[in-house]
Amino acid sequence: MASPEEKRVIFRRYLDAVGLHGLAGAEAAGLHATEWYALSLLDLEGALTSGELSARTGLTTGATTRLIDRLERAGYVRRGADPADRRKVLVEPVPDALAGVERIVGPARGRIAEVIGRYTPEQQELLFDYFARAAPAYREASEEIRQAKRR
Repeated sequence: MASPEEKRVIFRRYLDAVGLHGLAGAEAAGLHATEWYALSLLDLEGALTSGELSARTGLTTGATTRLIDRLERAGYVRRGADPADRRKVLVEPVPDALAGVERIVGPARGRIAEVIGRYTPEQQELLFDYFARAAPAYREASEEIRQAKRR
């Protein structure tokens, strides 16, 4: 059984590897890390207003506008009017462009699927329970870090 210090090191290495994977995917797609994250958000959530995208990425409104401009020029997203409020802009992913991203990262993601596939169905349930609970906790922790930086 690993000691508390060994567990801390193992977990840190895991987190670093996940972060490195995201950076490598962004680089391979010709994107910055924040653009990669924004594109992933749009793929998972669907269309978001520029304000929602700003809040979710932690970027200022000006930086978010520049991010959307870059993603739009690269063909990953398009802007449209929000049908509920024509004053707002909706940003939505371009489906065919996302297929290109999946071709880039799909083979590497297959390695992770192989690792998860080695676990029993019960163990996989536990892993996915962790993923489901940890993701919002990491988002909240990220916001706490941003808030502390602003103080």
